[in-house]
Parts: sequence; C-alpha cells; structure tokens
Amino acid sequence: MRTPQGPQSSQWADRYDRVHMRVFGRPGRVMDHGRGAWIWDLDGNRYLDMMAGIAVNALGYAHPAWNKALAEQAGKMAHISNFFASQPQIELAERLLDLAQAPEGSRVFFANSGTEANEAAIKLARLHGARMGGHPGRILALTHSFHGRSMGSLSLTWKPAIREPFQPLVPGMGFLPAEDGEAMEEAFAQGETSGEPVAAVILELIQGEAGVLPLDPDYVRQVRELCSRYGALMILDEVQTGIGRTGHWFAFQDRSLSGGACPDVLTFAKGVAGGFPMGGMITFGSGPSGLLTPGMHGSTFGGNPLGSALALTTLETIQREGLLERARQMGERLRAGLTDCGNPLYNQVRGRGLLDAVQLSAPCAGDLASWALDHGLIVNAVAPDALRLAPPLIIQADQNDLAVDILSKAPVSLEEGLATG
Repeated sequence: MRTPQGPQSSQWADRYDRVHMRVFGRPGRVMDHGRGAWIWDLDGNRYLDMMAGIAVNALGYAHPAWNKALAEQAGKMAHISNFFASQPQIELAERLLDLAQAPEGSRVFFANSGTEANEAAIKLARLHGARMGGHPGRILALTHSFHGRSMGSLSLTWKPAIREPFQPLVPGMGFLPAEDGEAMEEAFAQGETSGEPVAAVILELIQGEAGVLPLDPDYVRQVRELCSRYGALMILDEVQTGIGRTGHWFAFQDRSLSGGACPDVLTFAKGVAGGFPMGGMITFGSGPSGLLTPGMHGSTFGGNPLGSALALTTLETIQREGLLERARQMGERLRAGLTDCGNPLYNQVRGRGLLDAVQLSAPCAGDLASWALDHGLIVNAVAPDALRLAPPLIIQADQNDLAVDILSKAPVSLEEGLATG
C-alpha cells in the first residue's frame, strides 16, 4: 500500500502555504473525511491513523453516538454564556468528579484546551502560595516537561527551542531534573529558608513530548510526600494521559505510574470531548477548590452545552464499549508486535495503554514518520529518535497488526536519513 501525496492534496497544500502562518510547516496531506480509525485525503488515499489527532479522537472519526449527540445538542443550543448553566455542563462535571473519585468538596473548571487548563492551575497555585506566606511562591516543573504554549504554561515547558524565543516569561517558575528526588527535596528546603516557598509542583506521569517516558512511581510518591509535608499543591497534567488513554480514566489511578499518589489538582483536555475542543481542571477537596472565587477566572467557551454534550457522549461510549480494557489489551499487543518485529531500527518500545513510543537506533524519526505516511500510516516523530503512537481507543486488533506490519518493513536505510523504500 503506497499513498504518495496526490494532486489534490498538493494543490490545497500550496494554498495553505500561501495563507497560513508557518507555525506547523507544510501539511503532509490535506484530509477530507474519516471513519473509525481510518481517514481519507482529498485524492481518495486512505490512512490508518495511529495518532488520533494527537491523542484527541478517542472514538475515532464519525462515531455514530458522537454524531448523534452533535446533531441533537446543536439542534437545541450550542453555546450560552457563563451567566447561565446548562444540563450537559452540570452532568459532565458530576461525571468527571465521579470518574476521578474526587472527595466531597471537589470542583471542576472547564476551558477550551490543555494549555488553558494548565493556566488555570498556575493561577490557582499562585493563590495558594500567597495564602501559604504572603508570597506567591515558586512553581516547579521537570526537565523534558511539556505543559503548553501560552505564556504561563510555556514558562513551565522545558524545551528551550520552544520557550526561549519568548523570554522574559512568567517569573517564579523553575525546573528540576526529572527523577532526581534529592534535588526536589533540596528545592523544598531552600524555599523554606529563602522565604519563597514552593507553592506547587506540576508533573506529567508520562512525559509525552520527551518521547513517552513514564516517571518512576517511587519518585512520584516522594513528590507527593514533599508537597504534603510543606503544604504545596501537587498538580498532575493529564492533558494527554487522561480520559482512558493509558487504560485508566486517569493515569494516576494506575499505581504502576503514580505509586498510589493522588493529586490536589488535575488538568485534562485532548480526548475528553472526542475531537471537540475542551479542557479543564479538577480540584480535589475543599481547600484548593475554594481558592478561585467569582470574577477571578473564566472562559467564554468553557463548558458550553455542545462541548459538554459531546464529552458526556465520549465518556459514556468509552464505558459502554469497554474501551479502557481495549486500550490496555491493544497497547500490549502493539508493544509486543513492535518489539518482536525484528526491525533493527527499533531499540525499545515503551508506554502504557495506547500511549506508546518506539525508541530508534538513530535520529531518523522524521524520515520514518514521512515514510510511514507514504505507506498509509500516520505516526508522529515526537523526538529526533522516537516515534509516538496514540491511536483511537476504538482501534481493532487487525488494524493494530497492520500498523505493526507496515512499521516492520521500514527500511534500515532511514537510519542514514535516506527516505527511500
């Protein structure tokens, strides 16, 4: 199966190039429609999407339940300002608190994206720090972290190439080496003596942009213990890992990732509404839930009836179709297939559920992703030497196997930057 860029895609990509700000580069294809885990371009070429719109399309494309909910809610009311509430918005907040097993007094805030969700968490941490000692305190993130591209979230995003062109960034934030418990302990202790205490630590249990690297659960448990001891907030960024992606509703519910640690604040987005832009924050318990008061924060589109109805349908469908279990099973099948496929390009396969990565023997991930696209498979070069796979949660076993079959045939010449085959 070969699907090189056709004339329709080329023509529309040229038009895109002339009018779009060049923050993403020229698109590899111009897509037209999808069904399940498949998507078609304007030339009629079919692709197996093992990226799901970067972990967003949890139910794949054009799922009947999602389409039905879209039509029904759009026919009633798509948006209403936050001067009013809607039934789907209230039901969704209740459902998320239930799935997160959040204690009494917990609350939900809705935004439009992951970076906005993290902005809300940053503002919450600032308020918390001020209450700790009359100073906003420091917010700490880890090396290799990715928390977003808006100015606050960007200030906690580690990759210098993304962050440094926009300096000066938001003050009072810093980075510690990932997995270094001594450095974390020292930062808390120094915060106490310097008069600028640590107000919050933000973690991704799996560092997606670093190449899908899970943190050591013992380290996570240590951070939890330090936050509790010093009165800081532990924020878990589950923008990518949340809503079933790892085979659990939230990754912290998997003890092999969290060590049993529960957050004070959790942010989510991507898959929650199955393709409709939505993000949000869950605050655990009445303490962090009471920090933001009327007028201190908001979002015009956050929690609108259409997005909320689609999120409710996405959650209901994940549960009804047993997609958490499928994510676990298909993830194991995918990792085993890639591990055993015998291609010398692949050094290691890792991940949880359907958030996985292939560590390559050379920095040829970009060439490999392009080669795969030409062969009808969508994957993502998340680092120069790592591929990321995050297919829809509805992925079927034969589709999983097809992805493995295609990737197993990737030519070793890619190692030398020769995109041939």
